[in-house]
Amino acid sequence: MVLGCLSCCGRNGYQQIGNTGPRFGVRHLQCILVFFGLAVAYSLRVNLSVAIVAMTDRNASNPDFPEYDWNESTKSYLLSSFFWGYVVTQVPGGHLSAIYGAKYMLFYGVLICSCLALLTPFCAAYGGWKLVVVLRAVQGLCQGVIFPSTHTFLSKWAPAEERGRLVGYCYSGSQFGTVVMLSVSGYICSSSLGWPSTFYAPGCAGILWAFVWYFYCSSTPAQHPSISPSERRYIESSGQARRSSDAGREEQPRMQTPWWSILTSGPFLVLVLAHCANNWGFWTLLTEIPTFMKNVLGMDIKSNGPLSALPYFAMILLTCVFIWLSDVLKQRSTVIPLSFSRKFFNTLGMWLPMLALVGLGYITQGEANVRLAIGLLTAAVATNSATYLGFHVNHIDLSPNFAGTLMGITNCAANFMSILAPLIVGLIVWDETNPDQWRIVFFFTAFVYFIGNLLFMLFGRTGVQSWNSPVATRTPSPAGGAGVAAEEAAQDRAPLIDA
Repeated sequence: MVLGCLSCCGRNGYQQIGNTGPRFGVRHLQCILVFFGLAVAYSLRVNLSVAIVAMTDRNASNPDFPEYDWNESTKSYLLSSFFWGYVVTQVPGGHLSAIYGAKYMLFYGVLICSCLALLTPFCAAYGGWKLVVVLRAVQGLCQGVIFPSTHTFLSKWAPAEERGRLVGYCYSGSQFGTVVMLSVSGYICSSSLGWPSTFYAPGCAGILWAFVWYFYCSSTPAQHPSISPSERRYIESSGQARRSSDAGREEQPRMQTPWWSILTSGPFLVLVLAHCANNWGFWTLLTEIPTFMKNVLGMDIKSNGPLSALPYFAMILLTCVFIWLSDVLKQRSTVIPLSFSRKFFNTLGMWLPMLALVGLGYITQGEANVRLAIGLLTAAVATNSATYLGFHVNHIDLSPNFAGTLMGITNCAANFMSILAPLIVGLIVWDETNPDQWRIVFFFTAFVYFIGNLLFMLFGRTGVQSWNSPVATRTPSPAGGAGVAAEEAAQDRAPLIDA
């Protein structure tokens, strides 16, 4: 995949300043590390959900390893405990990454979570399920800082001309980690290594990644020892919140977070609603569709690891397709407002899954319908990847200086939706074999997708907000300020997506 700078930078609404940096530079190496960091983080996140089958059923894996008599209530505590901690540290994670640097928050988040994963088999054997619940909650606390810190990191490293592309590629690492874990977990559990290896393997990989990250990553281009002056200048002078006069400057003292301005900002509140609607639909699909397919269609999708991984694999592929589509449009010199590009891809990412959900509502029993249901489920999850180029990037659009804090707030609210959605489904579907009750669930979720994106289309904004930085007094230019005015006007335009 090509991640380099594009030749049309000078005519796409951003000011081209000097050398655009190497086609493949330090910024791309940083993003590759982010990709694998998110892959490790998500493998640590889903490993218990795939290992718990082998931990509670010796016949499902290598019988030489311990089996635990955990009922369904205990399993629900174990599987949900991660999110108890995960929600708590979203906002602090984004705030602390702005203070201490995203490099260190990501390093400690992955490292501690990986070390705790290595302890999980011992906790299960000698401390019982309650100790595992505590350990998973602490893992959630550590992982809660990863997403907002990643956004802080990308706000510093991703040039505006490449922002959508780099963000999309980085976040596809989360699907990559999920695909790998779901695909190989069954084989690992049945091997001589047994189910404990589902904790040891990602744990060791996470520790290895953490130390590679520590030595080869910097929170900002200015702090990286081997970045070229041209690449640093290209990154620092790029974007809606930066000007050519800012290139090469040392970082300014840390600004106070404008909490009240953030929480009363209309564009940000719309972003919160869009993120909540997306999480409601996404987690309804991933948590409830397997139950629907088992009880209505007579197929247990969870018993097949590769089949469970299919939607995530398709999501990775479609992420690349959507980024390729943006590049094709850009190569044709298509210059449109940045707001349109965000809303266009966000619409693909939320309204295509909406249509798939409507289709799922009319599926009944039958072998052909099973294949159709799998296809619709895969399409619904995979097309949601377009939101990486939609609302996911909008945090950086609104406030590059506080992008991590914004992501922390929206992701915290959105994860409450991921907890609430299955509970609402439980109130609607009291007979899991009744397709009419499931139809209500699918239609309601489709409605949530529709409203969430509609609000983003109508009220979402991409301009940098006034509270992003303190008001500075500018010295008029010799031309009476015309140069500054022209520069600020240029910032309101953007290429189709790579911003």
